[in-house]
Amino acid sequence: MVESPLAKGLLRLATAAVMTFLYLPLVVLAVYAFNESKLAAWPPTGLTLKWFGEAAANPSIQGAFINSLIAATFATLIALVLGTLAALAVQRHEFFGKNTISFLFVLPIALPGVITGIALQSSFKLFGISLGLPTIVIAHATFCVVVAYNNVVARLRRLPRSAEEASADLGADALTTFRRITLPAIRTALMSGGLLAFALSFDEVIVTLFAAGAGTKTIPVWIFNAMQRPNELPVVNVVALALVLLSIVPVWLAQRLSGGEASRGGRY
Repeated sequence: MVESPLAKGLLRLATAAVMTFLYLPLVVLAVYAFNESKLAAWPPTGLTLKWFGEAAANPSIQGAFINSLIAATFATLIALVLGTLAALAVQRHEFFGKNTISFLFVLPIALPGVITGIALQSSFKLFGISLGLPTIVIAHATFCVVVAYNNVVARLRRLPRSAEEASADLGADALTTFRRITLPAIRTALMSGGLLAFALSFDEVIVTLFAAGAGTKTIPVWIFNAMQRPNELPVVNVVALALVLLSIVPVWLAQRLSGGEASRGGRY
């Protein structure tokens, strides 16, 4: 396909405009994180690293960071187990209502976070479950499981069943076939799905606000509360910048894993 110089120029201009629209706010946030003044005034009066030291020494931030790590880790593990089991059931078996179940399984990630949060909080109160870190884990798992499910389903659709059928013909039971044939074939899908689920859980705020108890905070909840206190705005900018950088890593790794599989020509 031959493109004129004008078309190429317009495409480049449109790409630059979209990238600026998406990432200019993050650049502004990064600059404010180094701003010497407590006021969000442009241009910055000077550059400093003192807010990074204050953020690192803040016990509330340290506790919120640990809570975020714990919640994201356990939510990801739960999501991988449940998502993989559901993907195997939907993709490898035929049963009544299969399409409906598949739709209902991915629906939670499409629902507004406030609706999910209200529904979960009402359910926790109905069953007398105290709000805290365990309820945050459960709440995050409800939408992280969709990411794991989608990744595994996509891989299973490209995975020929001949190897699994041959394993069964040779006398291997279902667990042995899964462990020796299916699991190695879907391991990168599990890894990329787990990384995306971890990133999704780590920076979730809306559902967390409804699922967390009064004394339990994650990093996004801490940012949400601290933004209402103007004196803490410089530290908030630092924590928000760190959250952005931490979120980039698992997403980049997941993209590399997915891209690596695609570059091998759909081996599975």
